[in-house]
Amino acid sequence: LVYGKKYAMAIDGGAPGEILSFIKSSGLNLLFVTNTHGHADHTSGNVALLHESNVRLLVYEEIKDAEIELEDRKIRVYNTPGHTVDSLCFHIDNALITGDPLFNGTVGNCFSVDVKGFYLTVKKIMSLPESTVIYAGHDYVEEAMNFARRLEPDNEYIEIFSQNYRRDNVFSRLTEELRVNPYLR
Repeated sequence: LVYGKKYAMAIDGGAPGEILSFIKSSGLNLLFVTNTHGHADHTSGNVALLHESNVRLLVYEEIKDAEIELEDRKIRVYNTPGHTVDSLCFHIDNALITGDPLFNGTVGNCFSVDVKGFYLTVKKIMSLPESTVIYAGHDYVEEAMNFARRLEPDNEYIEIFSQNYRRDNVFSRLTEELRVNPYLR
């Protein structure tokens, strides 16, 4: 959920009850619903969220490589093909919501068979400022770090990354990804 003082936008709103409860208790109005891509595990909350009044679904075709304004916040939308043909990442301030091309500590699958597009997507993400905070579509940190340890048993950053991992708030900084993610190294 991205929000300002009055309005909010849900991205991959898979927990619509919790989202709507937070919106109500915070005095917000849900303005937009959108997704990082069209897979059901990312779109499952759309119907429930769209039942709110004045909510608009922002679809891939209208927002790829665009900018969304939400009050005083500018949300840059990147077209990031590879995982799927309709994959998007959302860049808000210093945070990037990646969906499934980049997870914390690993990368997603290239279901689109567009390997070049997937590669260019990962390179695009890697070109962002290293202070960028990565919020991925799924939590595979433990499995990813086990794999990274097998590849680089002497990489001291893997242990630091693992010790800082919190299941209730999963994120990483791009600088950390560049140190531990085997696919970025």
